[in-house]
Formats: sequence, structure tokens, C-alpha cells
Amino acid sequence: MISRRRFVIGGAVTGAALALPVTQGSAAAARTRTTTTGPFTVRMPVPPVLRPTSSTSTTDTYVMEVKEGVEQLLPGKTTTVFGYTGTFVGPTIKARKDRKVIVRQTNGFTGHRHIATHLHGGHLPPEHDGHPMDVLHPGDTREYHYNNRQSAATLWYHDHAHHEESENVFRGLAGFYLLCDPAEDYLRLPSGEFDVPIMLRDARFADDGSLVYVMDDFANRKTILVNGRNQPYFPVKARKYRFRFLNASNLRPFELRLQDGSQMIQIGGDQGLLPKPAPMTGFTTWPGERHEIVIDFSRYPVGTKVVLENVLGETDGERLIMRFDVVATASDSSLVPATLAPAPSLPPATNTRDVVLGPVDPVTNSMLIDGKTFDHNRIDNTIKLGTTEIWRIRNAESQFPIPHNLHIHLVKFKVLDRNGAPPPAGETGWKDTVTVLPGETVRVQATFGGYTGRYVYHCHLIDHASMGMMAQMEIVP
Repeated sequence: MISRRRFVIGGAVTGAALALPVTQGSAAAARTRTTTTGPFTVRMPVPPVLRPTSSTSTTDTYVMEVKEGVEQLLPGKTTTVFGYTGTFVGPTIKARKDRKVIVRQTNGFTGHRHIATHLHGGHLPPEHDGHPMDVLHPGDTREYHYNNRQSAATLWYHDHAHHEESENVFRGLAGFYLLCDPAEDYLRLPSGEFDVPIMLRDARFADDGSLVYVMDDFANRKTILVNGRNQPYFPVKARKYRFRFLNASNLRPFELRLQDGSQMIQIGGDQGLLPKPAPMTGFTTWPGERHEIVIDFSRYPVGTKVVLENVLGETDGERLIMRFDVVATASDSSLVPATLAPAPSLPPATNTRDVVLGPVDPVTNSMLIDGKTFDHNRIDNTIKLGTTEIWRIRNAESQFPIPHNLHIHLVKFKVLDRNGAPPPAGETGWKDTVTVLPGETVRVQATFGGYTGRYVYHCHLIDHASMGMMAQMEIVP
């Protein structure tokens, strides 16, 4: 659990002191909408599943155009968004281990807006990873090939075009990519309609319902969206549900709990299932992280309304996230077995590497990693293929209490410790994104196998990445 005051002060200082020039929405900044029509009046949608345009015995092919769309993110208001297929949230792709997926992507924007789609958590060759400089210009089409040679996990795709990724994601360029496998099917976890992806993120709106984008604007992004709707309700039956929570915010963490204090069970994280279930009454999720949570509504009588709240919220709009409405009884043959997946195991490390996040450059307001801002012409670290390394990640912020986290492309990693202490139960599975608070040091271990080439690692408080907190590694034979 983190200190609410510790984070909120950091966010407020960052937003005031480090705001960069506005690209869109600056004229509306003074008219920011701060109220809504009241909570729990709109049903939470479940993102639609994208259907392949063609399939063979080995491969499913999808067609996806990135373009502007219009959504009703706030009741009674229409909002222009950026969307995969024009929708906010993007459609869900459901994939299976060892079955190939091809996504034929088109940049349908006009003007000069670039895109580069990254499959977050995917183990991929560099040409299909969505490198921030490997962009599609308006009108361009390319294919991303995903081999899915990894275990079941809640992955997601989002834009990664450098200097544009922050605004592109803020305006809607994100969606779920759910990878399944037979080992997970065997466990009989809640499935089908009882397996529900939930994307959380915050936003800033003008009075007319338009999105207001300002770089590093945490303090003013006070409207919370759940699958693209503000403070929705979701009808459930009195049985177990598996919720796949994704924090797709640019900067905001959430500390989530049921308002009545009832138990939840975490069964998975970034890269799939935990070794064993982790009962808890709440969990904290930072940008880029995923948490798979089972909630058993059979303990509630039909008619019960259960609020999911964000302990870190300073106002009702930030605190009251959504409501579950128990509307019917149901049979339930699903399970939460005592053992879920093998614990992360890696060969001994042959190298330890230090990674320093921050501090902010006081002259340029750039966000630094290892004392440098991102330069795509520079290789910051060279790693031999197949090497197992320990990365010692330190948050060096001292002037401002700014949190950071680190997402490493290509690999999954094991969290070894936080300031020398064992990781909490929710971090005992494989991860790809780890949060480091000011003054903290977190050690992770990974094997850099599978592919050679250039990849990035960066802060996934994605405004920070756009402001330069990103570096480049090259995996060599």
C-alpha cells in the first residue's frame, strides 16, 4: 500500500512544474469539466472481441484501422477519440498459445499524426515489437506478426510513436490482447461471460465533452473511465467472476478495494497466473500493470450493490470507480485451485546492471534514465543473447517525490526484492512492468532470449517516456 499524500503531492508538483507545451486542447484548458451527472447511471460495456478476417490451420489475420471516432464517454456528451477501429476502448483480440496472429494495421489519420503499435508483454522479434521510431505515417499499412510462443496472459496493445504516444494513448489508442493456453483452460477458472476485461484510466474533459490533453497533467485528469465510461455499473450474477484489470492511465495509480471490505483473490499479474492465489482486501495498480482478480458474488443476496472504490481518490469522482449490481442467482462450476502456475525460475545471473530513473533535468524539464534522455541513435546497453541478468532499478528523485515504473520490452522478469525485502504476494508471478517509488530500489531478474535486435525500456508513466525517460538495448548473438 502506498501513501496517498506521498503520491498526490508528487503528482501536483509534477503537473505544475514540468508541464510541456500543449499540442491539442490548450484553448479548452480553462474550461475543464470537473463534475459528472452522478455515479452509476451508465452500464459498463465489455470491449467487443475482434473477429479475424481470415483463418488458416495455423494463423488468424485481423484488419485494424486507427482513426478518429465519436464516443459517449460522459452521459449526454459526445467526444472525439482516437481509436483502433475508431472505438474507445479498442477491440479485444483473443489469441491462443502457438497459434499465429497477423494484424494488418492502417494509419487512417489525416495530417501528420504517426502511430506505432506495441503489444505490451509480447515476446516478439524487433520488427514486430512496435519500436517508437518504427512508425506508420498517415495512409500507411503494415503487418504485425505475433507468434504467441508464451504462456497465457492478459496482454494489451497501445500506441508507442515517440513524442506522440502520450497523447495517442490519452485519446484512446489502447486495447486488450488476451492470450490463452491449454494449461490455463484445465484449471477451470471463471470463463466466458464471467471472464471480464476492465480498462481503467483517467481523463480531462472540457465542458463540451471534448478531451483536453496537456503533457504531464496528472493533477487535472480527475474523471475516471472504466472501459470508456465514467462511474458505470455492471450487473453480475451471484457467482465467481474473473476480472482482468488493466491500468491504461498515463500517470495515475489506483488502490482498489470493495467498499464493504470483502475479500478479493488475485490469481494473476502482468505475465499470467501467480504460483498460488493471493487473498486480499485491496490491491494497487500502476500504469501498464495488469491484475487478474476473482470476486465471488455468491456471498451477496440478489439486489445487493457493491461499490469498487479507489482509496487514493481525493474526490468522489476519483474515488467511486464503479458499482457491481447483483441481479440474479446462478450455478457455478468454476474453481480457484490452490496451485495456479509454476513459480518463476531462471538460470543464475551472470551480470548485474544498474538502472537509475530520474531525477528530472532542472534545465530542460526532461525525464532522464541513467542521466540521459532518449536518443534512438544511441545504444545504451548491449546484452548477449541468452544472458540472464539482474537489473537493480533505483528511483533517484529527491527534489520532487515523483514515482516511476519500468517496462522492459521483449522479456518477462522475476521481482527479487524491494529495498531488500521479498516482494508482496501480487508480485510473485512473472512481470513486465514494475513500479519504483522515490528512494526505492527494486531488483528484477530476466533472461534475454529468443531474438536479437534493438528494443527499448522506459518508464510506463507514459508521459514520462514522451518526455525522454526511455533507453535502448541491443541483444546481440
